[in-house]
Amino acid sequence: MQDCVRMVQRTFWIERVEREWRRRSIVWLAGVRRVGKTVLSRSIAGVEYFDCELPRTRRELADPEAFLHRLQGKRIVLDEVHRLANPSELLKIAADHFPHTRVIATGSSSLAASARFADTLAGRKAEVWLTPMMSADLEDFGATGLERRLQRGGLPPFFLADHPVESDYQEWMDSFWARDIQELFRLERRAGFQRFVELLLANSGGIFEATRYAAPCEISRTTVANYLAVLEATRVAHVVRPFSSRRSTEIVAAPKVYGFDTGFVCYHKGWHTLRPGDLGVLWEHFVLNELHAQAPALEVRYWRDKRGHEVDLVVVRRGRPPVAVECTWSASRTDDLRGLVAFAQAYPRAERLLVAADVTRPFAVSASGHTVECVALSQLIKRLAPSG
Repeated sequence: MQDCVRMVQRTFWIERVEREWRRRSIVWLAGVRRVGKTVLSRSIAGVEYFDCELPRTRRELADPEAFLHRLQGKRIVLDEVHRLANPSELLKIAADHFPHTRVIATGSSSLAASARFADTLAGRKAEVWLTPMMSADLEDFGATGLERRLQRGGLPPFFLADHPVESDYQEWMDSFWARDIQELFRLERRAGFQRFVELLLANSGGIFEATRYAAPCEISRTTVANYLAVLEATRVAHVVRPFSSRRSTEIVAAPKVYGFDTGFVCYHKGWHTLRPGDLGVLWEHFVLNELHAQAPALEVRYWRDKRGHEVDLVVVRRGRPPVAVECTWSASRTDDLRGLVAFAQAYPRAERLLVAADVTRPFAVSASGHTVECVALSQLIKRLAPSG
């Protein structure tokens, strides 16, 4: 697959980086492979770009102090910074001794996830998590419909390609294994790990049970837990844990696990043509992606009782009632709100929202004596995302 060659100005993310640079001199730009970290960082005004995968760049950075002194006061990008022998030393020197130099360092996972980083730079850096394409990105890329984004996914090369083929997905997996998993986590048994990732993507959005993965992948339950932790650290999987007040009627332990990108979910589920029911599942993934993009600090959970009632997402707010969010592709499907009703009965002070792809103006519906507000995704974000 050819990389996206046109330099799209992803305005939402450029503004996010600029805002974080006003707080900290170091911005850690994290995100999965092919999500667009390099293109984004190179599109920011006035940056000087350094690819740390190149031996000549690593030689240039062998003396961090001399390198930073030469670029004092400038904006620099250190792409794939984990390829350096001691990346945390360079970033710490930059933060402590060159505070007027603005640095973007890119990587797939958080600094704390990798043994390569002796120092996580707590208090010295801001972190920006570049998610797969969200709503503002669709406008920047000139996309007119959401269904293409749901089926192709939010990695720009896959989204823009005429027809992604099987080898494109395998190439991504090969790169993920070689550059992220082996270099950063040094796992073994590639076949078992890859099978685990494939099964997880095929079951994306469902309740996670370790026993369902151990036998097919020929690994232990302990290894299943380890693999899931690695995928969560690299943001290839999103673990959504249950919301509960420890009532005997509620699910309190089993998480739901979402794959990182709807295109990869479609591929591993074998969804080559989307049906109406598929759109609903993928819309739920897109809503979660939007929350990660616009309000990454939110605590997002799900709710399910032992009678099978479920709420897709529950946003937990300190000192305030929770917000129950049900995701549906079309607002015309408001006939089944049993999950929100059951949640309202258990938590009467909670807000109850139905977020649909075809809502433009909010409206309310009544279900079993409880009011549910139907909102657009943009309206949901305004309600939940902190201002500024």
